[in-house]
Amino acid sequence: MFSFSDNDFFARRCVWVNGPVIVGGGPSGLAVGACLKEQGVPCVILERTDCIASLWQKRTYDRLKLHLPKKFCQLPNFPFPEHYPEYPTKRQFIDYLESYAKKFDLKPQFNECVQSAKYDEACRLWRVKTVSANGSEVEYICQWLVVATGENAERVVPEIDGLKNFGGEVIHACEYKSGDKFRGKKVLVVGCGNSGMEVSLDLSNHDAQPSMVCRSSVHVLPREIFGKSTFELAMILMAWLPLWLVDKILLILTWFILGNIESYGLKRPSIGPLTLKNTQGKTPVLDIGALEKIRSGKVKVVPGIKKFNCGTVELVNGETLDVDSVVLATGYCSNVPYWLQESEFFSKNGFPKAQNNWKGKSGLYAVGFTGRGLAGASADAIRIAKDIGKVHQEDLKQKKQKVPTHRRCISTF
Repeated sequence: MFSFSDNDFFARRCVWVNGPVIVGGGPSGLAVGACLKEQGVPCVILERTDCIASLWQKRTYDRLKLHLPKKFCQLPNFPFPEHYPEYPTKRQFIDYLESYAKKFDLKPQFNECVQSAKYDEACRLWRVKTVSANGSEVEYICQWLVVATGENAERVVPEIDGLKNFGGEVIHACEYKSGDKFRGKKVLVVGCGNSGMEVSLDLSNHDAQPSMVCRSSVHVLPREIFGKSTFELAMILMAWLPLWLVDKILLILTWFILGNIESYGLKRPSIGPLTLKNTQGKTPVLDIGALEKIRSGKVKVVPGIKKFNCGTVELVNGETLDVDSVVLATGYCSNVPYWLQESEFFSKNGFPKAQNNWKGKSGLYAVGFTGRGLAGASADAIRIAKDIGKVHQEDLKQKKQKVPTHRRCISTF
């Protein structure tokens, strides 16, 4: 049955997995693992860091809260505690995820970084090769592979003319924790998405002098409209009205609440916020106080960057700013193309080619790539677990599950 031709096969430990291998120990991976447990399917979760939800634990700023109400962010079969606020804090969300892992007895294999994953046509199984922090290598053999590394696996650092010669501190938003260390400093925040807005707000609250680069257009919506979550209101309206009309309603209500934001240098896109999200994946900004700082002049909005010089930045409008530090709120990207040797289901940018697609061929699945946040990941997790569970139960009933007997397959999950 097995035909392993790699010369390095005998140099690594080989592990047979009776269920799926899940790559990623964040909310998406945990959700799939929990749903599989409910289906009676064993699995192995591989996590490259030393903790679950490393993005939340190690690459987020202190003031971060969930942008959506908690009922839209809970994982399958485990609601948030009732005493949690409507928008849980970063610490509360991490505690929730740790409780989730404990409840479903999820124990990821930490510090195992996936180097490659490839479907072996000869034995019709997936071969997932990892390397640990101490350099040891393992090859996992499995029938199903679940990609749960998500949309924000790697930070995006753009090439900006002169940035290497700037001289001051330059960090990505994933390294930013608090504005406390920037008190009194002139900080350029590159990016005007949710992260850029919140970092600018936090810097202002800590008496820094932030300038936020708004190179392109952006939708800014209030987090709540008439006491109800803007997201929830949009969901209700979309159940009854066409998308274009919901966009119109949201923009009219936003104008009444926030006013004309273009007067502050924030240009709105010509496409509505929900349509833009569905067609281009660009998430609207949910304002939690940054706009008020912009109105008061405590956060300055500036156009695109032409180039950096030593201690200064030249903007496309010819203006030059003195800058002490730079925070790159320039987003994240998928890392799937770096390790998954597959081109039919995933595109070159690391996202499934078909929108909202969660199932590929040969036992390949994706969770957390729908652009619909935690709610989308939870829905994917339920579908994936049911799909795998059905096949798994049929295999058990028919006793057709084939386990490799090669002497190098010394471990089993």
